[in-house]
Amino acid sequence: MKIQSLRGMPDLFPEDLERWHIFESKLSKVFHSYDTHEIRTALLESTELFSRSVGNSSDIVNKELYSFLDRNEESISLRPEGSASVIRAIIQKKQEHEKHKLWYQGPMFRYERPQKGRFRQFHQVGVEYLGFREGISEYELISMVLQINKLIGITNYTIKINHLGDQLAKESFCDSLINFLQPHITELHEKDQARLKSNPLRVLDSKEKSTQALLKEGPKFQDFISDASKKFLHNLVNAFSDHCDIQIDQSLVRGLDYYTGIVFETVSQELGAQDAFLGGGRYDNLSNQLGGKDMHAIGFAIGIERIIELLSIENIKQPLKVGFITTGEQTDKKTYKIADDLRSANSSIILDTFLSEGSLKSQLRRANKNNCRYVIIIGEEELQNDQVIWKNLSEGGEQELLTSKEVIEKYTNL
Repeated sequence: MKIQSLRGMPDLFPEDLERWHIFESKLSKVFHSYDTHEIRTALLESTELFSRSVGNSSDIVNKELYSFLDRNEESISLRPEGSASVIRAIIQKKQEHEKHKLWYQGPMFRYERPQKGRFRQFHQVGVEYLGFREGISEYELISMVLQINKLIGITNYTIKINHLGDQLAKESFCDSLINFLQPHITELHEKDQARLKSNPLRVLDSKEKSTQALLKEGPKFQDFISDASKKFLHNLVNAFSDHCDIQIDQSLVRGLDYYTGIVFETVSQELGAQDAFLGGGRYDNLSNQLGGKDMHAIGFAIGIERIIELLSIENIKQPLKVGFITTGEQTDKKTYKIADDLRSANSSIILDTFLSEGSLKSQLRRANKNNCRYVIIIGEEELQNDQVIWKNLSEGGEQELLTSKEVIEKYTNL
């Protein structure tokens, strides 16, 4: 019996990763321009980290954690998201009093039903601004979202945004929502009935039409937050309305318990039912909940598998590729010295070495298939005369005979 990969944990092959590499290189330029620095945290954490941060009532902790006991009988889990680990690391380093602009990337794990754009092992890139109170940091992160979408060619998207107020506002709204829905409890889907008991805010995010119809007549979050919070939300939307489609969505709450203040999602209809590819918000209370000192915090995470579906690579300039072909039985250290000198002369070019596999004709076919613009051919005669054949594959196959010194000069100036 052949061993298969675990369900929802796909392998990524070179042809799959072409878009990933373009995305990652573009993203690193954005982060650099915002003076945001990388942090790397552990894949495995204490299960308590997520039960305290994400919330015991959340679907993630109730159903989706990959948890097990280690040899010390302590419960540990594969991380389902990145923010809690970043905050844990900052607390452990005793740096809550400092300001940080951080980003991370890597695999996350949730035991949920695999579907298009959603896997049990998935990948996220996240940004966390720590130590910055509500204000300019919100504008900074929305600006960064716009720059990311622009740089990788995503134009058809909407930013949904809401303000959850402070903890008191959330509690007051939840009490009002429970009082409103309780008389209609039998009209709610069983999932929404469970949410109403454990985490009432999650009812707002229900996909059930009957629940959404009831909510239209229910309490509105905007009636429970302060005038200052309302003004900030509207000012934020107005600041970007000329640059993108940005809309206030009073049903937007996000799926994690730690959010307060601004929350937002970026969605695209091109992704179908699972239309969100970026989401985040403010979580000023998380550090305190995890045993650290009070620390303002806001961030977002991007689902790489989802955003890759939207990535346009047609108009992105591909790196120049040159094939390196050797023929005949004889090989010589001079051949590899030429290849090494070429790579040293211009590292931005891909030198695709075919390692003498097959005939000259088959290697030329491979060079065309691999999108090489030029090939360098070295046979036994060329090797003896310290020469190479330079062949242009894109302009009628024109070729010329060059010395090893001349080919390095030509390669350098491509």
